[in-house]
Amino acid sequence: MTDLVETAKRPDVPNGDVVCINSTIRELLQISDELASYEYLITMEKDLTDVGDDNPLRGVVKFAVEKTNVILTSERKRLVQLSEQCVKNPVGVAKVQEAVRVIDTTAGILNSIRERL
Repeated sequence: MTDLVETAKRPDVPNGDVVCINSTIRELLQISDELASYEYLITMEKDLTDVGDDNPLRGVVKFAVEKTNVILTSERKRLVQLSEQCVKNPVGVAKVQEAVRVIDTTAGILNSIRERL
């Protein structure tokens, strides 16, 4: 986010790119808001190493990971659409694509957590 905000503030970045970057920031803020409720639940995964398969905590973490993946998949689609809209703005489209990579990386991490559950 810091990189996006700093890039949008640079005077040498064309207005079309700034519009794309600001749209990306708004999308990421929305994603962050949507995921906030699941963040705490997912961090409880570290407490599962010494519990059995029937532990209710395991089910809660699974639920949070699955819901988070649904949100990330949906938001990824929105960012890809934004990337397509920003195709004529090279700096903006590059920043949108970086955000998509962050989502892909996050989804990969969540999938590895889900596999351990």
